[in-house]
Amino acid sequence: MIKLSQITKDYKMGENIVHILKWIDLEILKWDFVSIMWPSWSWKSTLMNIIWMLDTATNWTYTFDNIQIDWKSEDELSKIRGKHIWFIFQSYNLIPRMSVIKQVMLPLAYGWYSKKEREKRAIEALKKVWLESKIFNKPNELSWWQQQRVSIARALAINPWMILADEPTWALDSKTWKEIMELLVELNEKEWKTIVLITHEKEIDEYAKKHILIKDWFIVNN
Repeated sequence: MIKLSQITKDYKMGENIVHILKWIDLEILKWDFVSIMWPSWSWKSTLMNIIWMLDTATNWTYTFDNIQIDWKSEDELSKIRGKHIWFIFQSYNLIPRMSVIKQVMLPLAYGWYSKKEREKRAIEALKKVWLESKIFNKPNELSWWQQQRVSIARALAINPWMILADEPTWALDSKTWKEIMELLVELNEKEWKTIVLITHEKEIDEYAKKHILIKDWFIVNN
C-alpha cells in the first residue's frame, strides 16, 4: 500500500514561490487500478516522480508497503524502486541499437540473476505481450505499439507489484491505445499488478477502477 499525506511541492523562481502541489492526500492499495486525471499542462510528472521516489516534496509523509520513505537514503530508495516499482514512459525509452530481448533483460542486470535466468524471464515476459517473434528485432523495426509492449515486458520481467504509467497511450491511434489499455487491465486482473495511470483523456480514465481528479494543485475528488 502507498499512503501520501499532506504532500506539498514548491519551487522558488527568483523572488516568487511557485506552488506545484498542495496538501495532497493519496492512498493506493495493492491490486488497485488507479487513474489520476490531470490537465496536460499541469505538473503531473512531479507527483509521479514523488510516488516513484525520484523526487522529494517540500512537506510530506510517504509510506510505501509499511516503509517510511521520507527518511530513507537514496541508496535505500533505489533498492525499493528496483524491487517493487516499474515506470512506463510516454517515449518508451528504448536503446536504438539493442535487440528487443536485450532491452527486456537490461533491468535484470541489477538483480542477482544469471544470464540464463535473465534470458528466460525476458522471453516469458515477451510472450505475455505477444512479441516472442520479435526478440532479435531493433526498435526501428517495430511499430509504436510494439515498442510500448517492449517497455511493458520490461516491467513484467522484473515482476514489480506496482506499475506507474505516464500517458502510456500518447501518440497512438484509437485501435492501438485500446490494445495497450486492455493489456494494462489484464496485468491488473490476471497478474495482480497495481496500476497507477496518469492521463488527461476521459476515454483512458474509464479503464481504471478508481478515479482521482487533480485541479489547481489539489485533489478535488477521490
